[in-house]
Amino acid sequence: MTDQHTNPKSDIEIAQAATMKRIADVASNSLGIDSDNLEPYGHYKAKLSLEYIKTLKDRPDGKLILVTAMTPTPAGEGKTTTTVGLGDGLNRIGKKTIICLREPSLGPCFGMKGGAAGGGYAQVVPMTDINLHFTGDFHAIGVANNLLAAMVDNHIYWGNELGLDERRIIWRRVMDMNDRALRNIVNSLGGIADGFPREDHFDITVASEVMAIFCLATDLDDLKRRLGNIIVGYTREKKPVYAKDLNAHGAMTVLLKDAFQPNLVQTLENNPAFIHGGPFANIAHGCNSVLATKTALKLADYVVTEAGFGADLGAEKFLDIKCRKAGLKPEIAVVVATIRALKMHGGVAKEDLKAENVKAVTKGGENLARHVENLKKFGLPVVVAINKFSADTRAEVDQVRQICAELGVDAIESDHWGNGGAGAEELAEAVVAKLDQNGGNYAPLYEDEMPLWDKVRTVAQNLYGAQGIIADKKVRDQFKELQDSGFGHYPVCIAKTQYSFSTDPNLKGAPSNHVVPIREIRIASGAEFVVAVCGNIMTMPGLPRVPAANAIDVNEEGDIVGLF
Repeated sequence: MTDQHTNPKSDIEIAQAATMKRIADVASNSLGIDSDNLEPYGHYKAKLSLEYIKTLKDRPDGKLILVTAMTPTPAGEGKTTTTVGLGDGLNRIGKKTIICLREPSLGPCFGMKGGAAGGGYAQVVPMTDINLHFTGDFHAIGVANNLLAAMVDNHIYWGNELGLDERRIIWRRVMDMNDRALRNIVNSLGGIADGFPREDHFDITVASEVMAIFCLATDLDDLKRRLGNIIVGYTREKKPVYAKDLNAHGAMTVLLKDAFQPNLVQTLENNPAFIHGGPFANIAHGCNSVLATKTALKLADYVVTEAGFGADLGAEKFLDIKCRKAGLKPEIAVVVATIRALKMHGGVAKEDLKAENVKAVTKGGENLARHVENLKKFGLPVVVAINKFSADTRAEVDQVRQICAELGVDAIESDHWGNGGAGAEELAEAVVAKLDQNGGNYAPLYEDEMPLWDKVRTVAQNLYGAQGIIADKKVRDQFKELQDSGFGHYPVCIAKTQYSFSTDPNLKGAPSNHVVPIREIRIASGAEFVVAVCGNIMTMPGLPRVPAANAIDVNEEGDIVGLF
């Protein structure tokens, strides 16, 4: 037992005191992988060879466990912490388990989050590396994206043989940092030698279609095919122009070839974890790459993976896009809740959260209840993990259990933050028992054949509690154009605020009968989905008034400080 609840250490203090094993030993001892099949990045990180991955194809698959959460609040929920804790807990009770996580983006790390590698005694390490440059995957993705952008403008400069309409270029530049000043820009100023001036835009790297393709591709050939199918813009006759028309996809694949190999690291308890791919597609798809997840399923009996933000965002995209496209069949969903977050959804201000308030827990429980019911619509059994905070009271925890009992699901208090895998054993046992009792009967929320507009409306009505969706004529016409152009069978990837079921981030709990406005629709033909942007959500966020970067530094000993 640690004294984390009475004398808490910071995440970075715990991570820097960790006793890590060499990654070759983790691979060998836990997974039976020879060092010849690893490409080491120092002592504690390695990439797994694509050739080795090919040798696993005939092995049976393990069971896939999805960790998601109630709607996020500033009080914290702890999906990554719970994912790591549950993975450690499963290994402690003798279940061969691999954890699969996305790579953190630098923008949120230096903006709101300050780190995204778990917390307390449930972390993946080396934590600072993972939160910063890691193995350079995001750099490779950003460069591949921007190579294509440079080739578009270069093509226009040298005569524009393909007839691209400069007003209809949809391919955006990206960078892995939150910078609102780059959302809307004019490029190529300066004269004839600098090209033709035009309006342009930046997204954050994780919002790039290249990131989505990287995460959804099954092998290098599939990666190259998808990159070639990116639509960069249209001619004056509205004919699409693809990356392959510019002969860009081969060079883009070269830039991504090494990054495409999954990254192997470890937890604080030296259990294996794949961290690969970013929260792709726009907002809140915090999913591991298809390649890493499928590889893990061949190497372990259980695989614990996480989807970003609340279940209405990350889990929906995981289930409706990733699983649909990759043929994955998750067996169970673990929904993370905290007493603190429930109280915030029940109307309690952040500064008042330490005081017991069973009434607020009850009111906030409507948010948790909707997420639980939503996941059942995908055919998944559900277990609720109460991520323990130091100020939680017995009465509050019992109230959550009561709420969950009425929903027909178990709620397990888990203290992985305070005690690592030992604190998550009960949760691990409950998940295994549920899996043994009745595995999942996964099915996506809508069929491929459903029209695009109806797909967005189905998600809004069935998961968000909305009355319906609205859009102005220009956007509705774009829906029709995409439908008529042969993209109607694609799933939809919805970008909306993570802080509410509605598009109003201030609307807590479980709002109903609201209307979801569709502001913009984008085609991602390489990733093979259609992006619907709702409300005021940004695909290039800004930094907050006081960014996390203010507290991040290097001390005299050369240690990084300030990452949460």
